[in-house]
Formats: sequence, C-alpha cells, structure tokens
Amino acid sequence: MNTMTLDTSGLNCPLPVLKAKKAIKELQAGDTLIVIATDPASSIDFNHFCHVSGNTLSANTEKDGVFTYVITVQP
Repeated sequence: MNTMTLDTSGLNCPLPVLKAKKAIKELQAGDTLIVIATDPASSIDFNHFCHVSGNTLSANTEKDGVFTYVITVQP
C-alpha cells in the first residue's frame, strides 16, 4: 500500500479538493492520501468529497490553522 502526501497550503476552495481528486487517480484501493490544507472551509469540502466519491476520510485534524486530512482510497 502506498501513501501520498499533497500539500495544498495557501490554496482556497475548491483547489485543495480538485488537486486531491486528481492525486487519487494515481492511487489504488487501500492506498492513503494525506492532504495538508490551510483553507478553513476545506473541512466541509473534504467531508463532502469523500461522501460523494466513496473514499473514506480516515482522519481530520487541525493544529494552528493547518488542516490534515487522511483519505483511504476505496475501490
């Protein structure tokens, strides 16, 4: 299983999700995508993205204005 990290710091909605969507195409089921974002609205975006895409938002944390999303790619 592979893990990819995508740093979208400084980008605003919808760019972090669009970049994550593109990155997930390079991964396979069971792989993990870690997305780092600074957009406060990204939490809503990533929850919705995972719900619609069928991928799993395994973790969602925030520290000092930096949001980290761990997405597990589903088949």
